Amino acid sequence: MQNEPAVEITGLVKRYGPKTAVDGLDLVISRGAVTAVLGPNGAGKTTTIEVCEGYRRPDAGTVRVLGLDPVTDARQLKPRVGVMLQSGGVYAGARAVEMLLHTAKLHADPLDVPALVERLGLGSCGRTTYRRLSGGQQQRLALAMAVVGRPELVFLDEPTAGLDPQARRATWELVRDLRRDGVTVVVTTHHMDEAEQLADHVAVVDRGRVIATGTPDELCRGGAESSLHFTGPAGLDLDSLVKVLPDGATATEPAPGSYRIEAPVDPQLLATVTSWCAAAGVMPEKLSVQRRSLEDVFLDLTGRELRS
Repeated sequence: MQNEPAVEITGLVKRYGPKTAVDGLDLVISRGAVTAVLGPNGAGKTTTIEVCEGYRRPDAGTVRVLGLDPVTDARQLKPRVGVMLQSGGVYAGARAVEMLLHTAKLHADPLDVPALVERLGLGSCGRTTYRRLSGGQQQRLALAMAVVGRPELVFLDEPTAGLDPQARRATWELVRDLRRDGVTVVVTTHHMDEAEQLADHVAVVDRGRVIATGTPDELCRGGAESSLHFTGPAGLDLDSLVKVLPDGATATEPAPGSYRIEAPVDPQLLATVTSWCAAAGVMPEKLSVQRRSLEDVFLDLTGRELRS
């Protein structure tokens, strides 16, 4: 059924001995969209995706992928789901394009292999064995193998890790084309700018649970204070400016002549600041509004300390 979610997870629990990697996780992934699953190391996101791919059995909860159980219905699901693994899933002695051609033959209606090879810049390494490919070439081959079978749903694990800017851009364009063709794409990435660029929907996972969901814009906007920036003469009387700002707003001069106002930015705040500048005989320059990035939101949600 096209109206049902591509992936529906309810109360998922997965343990490794005494350690609980996933602790009652709930997640719904809509069809035909790009969903980014984000989380710090050890958050449980990789285990969750591996359960969806049928590589691990849940200890509790239910998982449905395209309406099917990824373990018991694996034979039905495999032709419909593409999986990109960090290891590539390729025999080390296999030649790159030969492996891609072999993968294509396993599917009823594969993509045109020469066109895919050209698009992902694999032509120059077609006869090179997998073990001799660079990290970026291995990544691009793994991506090609995941999508060559025209899957309805594709899981991409760190798809641009180790790629140069040109290859990264080509990967982004391929993901956008998959979405335009109605393919559901699930991406795990540590690159927040990548998630912000590609994702229709973001799920942040930490300590085995989903702690926030929404579009990138919703997450960056929700509950966040924007900031207003301008430049002018150094040493302005910011105490007098704060007096006319809304309660809780702050005004600072991080560098001489550079000013930052922390407050929810709306037309009224902008009018207040420009009126104060006019009364003080100040011409505000480089006036700009900045909002939190997805990386800021991610760090606020999951903490800023390093994790092993």
